[in-house]
Amino acid sequence: MLVNFDTLSRQNLSLNSWLNFIFKVKLTDSSLAYKKLQKKPVTTLFPLPENHSQRFVLHNEVHARAPLILNLPVRASHLALLLSHDEKMQERKHLITLCERFGVAPPEKDVDHFSATFNSFQIRWEQHGEFSTYSFYVHDTPKEPFADSALKKVPVDWLSQLNGQIIVAAHATIVSAAHINYEENTDLTSLSAYFANNPIIGSKVTGGAASVFTDFRIHVDGFSRFLIINHDLRTAQAGRLLQRLFEIEVYRVMALLAFPIARKLYPALKKCDRQLYTITNAMTLPDNNDGELLDELTTLAAEVENHISSNHFRFAAASAYYQLVEQRVNDLREVRIQGIQTLGEFIKRRLEPAINTCESISHRFTLLSERVSNASQLLRTRVDIIIERQNQGLLTSMALRAKMQLRMQQMVEGISMVAITYYAASLIGKIAKALHVIGWKVNPELVEGISIPFILIIIAISIKRIHKIIANTTD
Repeated sequence: MLVNFDTLSRQNLSLNSWLNFIFKVKLTDSSLAYKKLQKKPVTTLFPLPENHSQRFVLHNEVHARAPLILNLPVRASHLALLLSHDEKMQERKHLITLCERFGVAPPEKDVDHFSATFNSFQIRWEQHGEFSTYSFYVHDTPKEPFADSALKKVPVDWLSQLNGQIIVAAHATIVSAAHINYEENTDLTSLSAYFANNPIIGSKVTGGAASVFTDFRIHVDGFSRFLIINHDLRTAQAGRLLQRLFEIEVYRVMALLAFPIARKLYPALKKCDRQLYTITNAMTLPDNNDGELLDELTTLAAEVENHISSNHFRFAAASAYYQLVEQRVNDLREVRIQGIQTLGEFIKRRLEPAINTCESISHRFTLLSERVSNASQLLRTRVDIIIERQNQGLLTSMALRAKMQLRMQQMVEGISMVAITYYAASLIGKIAKALHVIGWKVNPELVEGISIPFILIIIAISIKRIHKIIANTTD
């Protein structure tokens, strides 16, 4: 039931009426109102502005992926699978078929986590960026902690059709100390029998409420194992503890996905580094071919950038996963058990060198890319200077050639003026002769001689005007 402010205002209810009206709302009605509020956020009690579209989603994010409340004792099996985009779409449909088989409400369309209780087991499903996880819980304990797994309660045909590739598979059992005759400050050799007599790693966790033991090995059934001895665990603590242990196992393996890539890239890194040294050493020689060196540097730069872009995501993910592992280990609040390594010590000693190798390879490739870029810039600068010098020499040569052409042009212009004057004076002389023949009293030779200076002056003025017109047109 929703309380509408405008309706109450129009009814002119008093303050007491308001309070009586509000507190008569039943708890079930409030729950229904809250669910409606999540789907369509509405401010119902006060006339406030409209809610941001993401307000309730962001507010409730802190409650997402909450750990399960588990009854003790409990057995658990955990699967983490790498999936493609198409497999993720099929995964949701496959989970819905399990819910339909047991008559349980399926997950909503857009959720990325889901938990439910079926007839004989609980399930928790989470979908992450690169992988999805399934956790199965059964609330009983066989005589031997790992003799009977929780997966045996899950339909076999449904398990066989899970999508993706398994990257982590683990069993965990929470038992009481009395169930396995465990006593503190005693020899832990008997616990090794649950781990195929392998050396065990363990510690007290959750403020001493439980002790955790494992060997971080994959056993003959294809699963790793965690044995949790309950000293004073509460149901909520049990859910959080199992979730942290499974997350440590998953994030640890996901972080190590980058390690084989780092080892594979190391020879390529050394090769590119030697190639860069050869090129930069050749740059110092006086008789090198800068054009060929620049081509080699360009090819090397493309190769280095290809390695960086191809593996940047994997190396960045490894660093992020390792930080999550460290955070989950810290959340365990480990206390040392005399004689064995803690989980944090074992993981740090084994995992940190691998992550450091990945970070080193990634960092060295980044530095190599910067060095190649610097060398390319230096060589390109030198090539540009050489080209500029060549262009300067070419321009100087062109200027000299243009100057010579100008002088030749001026010489030709002078000769042309003489030639034009000669022909123009000849024409005037012939005109004077013609006039003399028809009876005019003119001396043709005198007229021709006197016309020569005037013709020269006219031609010179005309050429000067032509030069001026050309200069103005060019400007």
